[in-house]
Amino acid sequence: MIQKCSGLLFKLLILLALIVPYAALAQTKVDRSVATVSDGARTELITYSDLLWQLALQPGTQIDPPLKDDLNRALQTLINQRLFSLEAERIPRAAPTDEEIKAEIRDIISHFPSPAEFERRLNRVGFTSVTDDNFERIISERLAIKKYLDFRFRSFIVITAADEDKYYRDVYAPNFRKRYPGVVVPTLDAKRAEIHNTLIENKVSDQIETFLDEAKRRAEIVILSDV
Repeated sequence: MIQKCSGLLFKLLILLALIVPYAALAQTKVDRSVATVSDGARTELITYSDLLWQLALQPGTQIDPPLKDDLNRALQTLINQRLFSLEAERIPRAAPTDEEIKAEIRDIISHFPSPAEFERRLNRVGFTSVTDDNFERIISERLAIKKYLDFRFRSFIVITAADEDKYYRDVYAPNFRKRYPGVVVPTLDAKRAEIHNTLIENKVSDQIETFLDEAKRRAEIVILSDV
């Protein structure tokens, strides 16, 4: 359920934003509250700074100034992340380790032209460096969500040899022939591992989409201001 915030509720949320210490904030003052996501027991706040931090982690995305379409996409991404975070709270799991956080940061940096360029992006949205405690907390939260998704969706998926055969016959081989006319189609055995992974990712994607549709119907998502 998505709605605009009433005047009184908006004032209360602004007051809460100013007095409640949110771990993900890299600045001491919230510049603007954009949305809240609530499951009835807990409410997650999304600020304009959150949107900028999200854009900073996306290679090739303009951040100075940010584009409105990019901000809107970042908002939808963060709403989804908050929904996952609220659900993950119901199934407590071990927090990401320092090494896992560092590995995730290295992976993110690898998608940018250079570590220096990535750090410049971080500086422009309020972080001092990749070792900034607040930045590491954001990465820790992202990792916690990824772990939840792996547990909730990926770990219970079963792909059979029959599934792989069907995908090869009905999807992989026909698509390969269209893309590479006259080229011999790789055998199923040569592509079985790739097809297996593709089928897993397809099922994960379908399950996540279903989960988000249901979660958005249950949750209260309030848009406080336009981005």
